[in-house]
Amino acid sequence: MSIQMVGIDYHRADVDIRSVFSFTKKRAGEAMKYLAGKSRITGCVIISTCNRMELWVNTEEGKSVSLADDLCDLKGIPKDAYECYFEERSGREAVKHLFRLACGLESMILAEDQIVTQVKDALSLARENYCTDNVLEVLFRKAVTAAKKVKTDVTFTHGDATAVSRAVDMMKSQGYDFKDKHCMVIGNGEMGKISASTLKAEGALVTVTVRQYRSGVVEIPVGCRRINYGDRMDLLPECDLVVSATASPNYTIRRELFDQDVKIGHTIYMIDLAVPRDIEPGVGDLMNIRLYDIDDFKITAQDANRKAVTQAEKILDEEICDFYNWFDCRDLIPRIQKLQEEAVNDLNLRISKKMHKTSLEGPEQKQLLSQIDLSAGKVVGKMMFGLRDYLENDNFRECLDGLEKLYE
Repeated sequence: MSIQMVGIDYHRADVDIRSVFSFTKKRAGEAMKYLAGKSRITGCVIISTCNRMELWVNTEEGKSVSLADDLCDLKGIPKDAYECYFEERSGREAVKHLFRLACGLESMILAEDQIVTQVKDALSLARENYCTDNVLEVLFRKAVTAAKKVKTDVTFTHGDATAVSRAVDMMKSQGYDFKDKHCMVIGNGEMGKISASTLKAEGALVTVTVRQYRSGVVEIPVGCRRINYGDRMDLLPECDLVVSATASPNYTIRRELFDQDVKIGHTIYMIDLAVPRDIEPGVGDLMNIRLYDIDDFKITAQDANRKAVTQAEKILDEEICDFYNWFDCRDLIPRIQKLQEEAVNDLNLRISKKMHKTSLEGPEQKQLLSQIDLSAGKVVGKMMFGLRDYLENDNFRECLDGLEKLYE
């Protein structure tokens, strides 16, 4: 199998190391175009989230590439300094990993909801940049389908958890009451909106920052106030909690800003959910500031979830098997399509005389024939792909050989 990936995630790398390998959408598109243009690589997808970055490729049959080298070249960094953080997989090991990843079994927060959307969005971005190929297209689509099935059929103790909800739960367990607390959420992307909605649901008074050039068109969660991003430091001293969750490559809150006119007279909790970091680590050294980053909210597969994990893995095994059925027979698809055409032509020859004897006018007759052709093709396709799923690969190929001889 020609599928390969290289990844770096929270298992080995902390947030600062992961930030070195993060991609914005624009940079991911440029990187995929560069890689897809190289010899041997036929398709490429990049997954870049807060907890991981993974580079996926499909190569020409029997070929392999050094993805770690390519990744470090893209980032302009020495491979030796970061090689210990990489996880490389290929073939069946890579396929299994993607299916587990999509349904949240590899997530920092077990079975969290966002990862399946992130996998789907990664495939969409690869499509937009014309970088995916048939194999990666089917692989990622089936992984997303499997994840949705796990989400529907399996119940996890923390199945609906996100980083911000985990942060809320942790603080509540320590006696923190969010009701009527003044909270500022920096960022109005997906994570920012989730954060604002979660805090609002806890009874907090939430203000969301919005970039000034977008302030007229950006929606914010119901019940929240908005301020211009440039006014964030004016509001900060009045806040009890600040959450920053942007895709900015720069700090949203810098240590130097506190050396000017910003005076903090009470404890402010700051939660940095971004990769790269939004809040400069030195801010956490200031008096009355308690700073957390995304690595502080880890949930593992606890005993209560072992049964759920087993159920999920059983579903994934079935869906992975379905992918291999497709993969092993993908070279037969043109032959199956040819058989569909032959069968439809055969049917047309058999009913043509009877169609002329009907009372249908020319356009009506043509429309009916078109509908019959479409239906006949679908019936034959259903039978052929049903046989492919039911029979062993060699037996199905023999069956296909026999059917083709009918129309020689």
